[in-house]
Amino acid sequence: MSDERLLSPKNPWFIGSVGITAGLLAATALGGFVLLPYAQPDLKLAGIWDAICSAAGVPKAPSAAEPVRPDGKLTQVVVTSALPSAADPDAVGRGATLAQQCAICHGPTGVSRADSPNLAGQYAPAVYKQLADFKAGVRVNATMTPFAVDLSDRDMADLAAYYAYLPRLPGFHPASDKPPPRIVINGAPLRNIAPCGSCHGVLDNKTGSPWLEGQPAAYVKAQLQAFASGARRNDISQQMRNVARRMTPEEIDQAAEWYASQPSTNVHTK
Repeated sequence: MSDERLLSPKNPWFIGSVGITAGLLAATALGGFVLLPYAQPDLKLAGIWDAICSAAGVPKAPSAAEPVRPDGKLTQVVVTSALPSAADPDAVGRGATLAQQCAICHGPTGVSRADSPNLAGQYAPAVYKQLADFKAGVRVNATMTPFAVDLSDRDMADLAAYYAYLPRLPGFHPASDKPPPRIVINGAPLRNIAPCGSCHGVLDNKTGSPWLEGQPAAYVKAQLQAFASGARRNDISQQMRNVARRMTPEEIDQAAEWYASQPSTNVHTK
């Protein structure tokens, strides 16, 4: 059969293949440029043409509507090296006086027996940030919020200095010689989860992130679950929420139990 006869409009196979190809192209265009944009729950479209332009990447004209507001307060603390760190003795003394109110939950030496976080030797920027978030209502807790709301910026800095000054005493949790779980050392790269230890100790520390060795397992687990559900949202740029929501329940348990089993390491100098 010659090429002319093969490509002839009289050839039913040629007409059929052209029709099928055109149908597939039309269905693909309909799905990609119309149906998929409408399937996005957070995308507001004015019509089909708007959907097509959106799918094609055509920039939208600025909207006169009110900007979308976040559904919760966001932390206003900017984590830099300028956050409280090493402090003078006066700040530590003032912090010690203020900390008398904290002893019932966090222990007289900064080590809790009530599954509250251990604060002795905790990094000052981490303590300061959490107090500031409680005060601003970004992080909410029935006990901490009423306490923090009346603190001044100096009070929070002094408390952070005092707890950072205290030596890290062993927590009331048995030490373990078990190797750290994979989520702590390696993370889960295929799920875009960085190792816990890259921010919270073992591998490295990120400014503003708390050390976790010796912290109560119940507390660590509760915070990871709160980040995963969105109940806690005072993390910067959703870093912890993005990690926690990708962790499995088993990984949350493993990380919490392993950190709780580890003896605190005293890394600061007085």
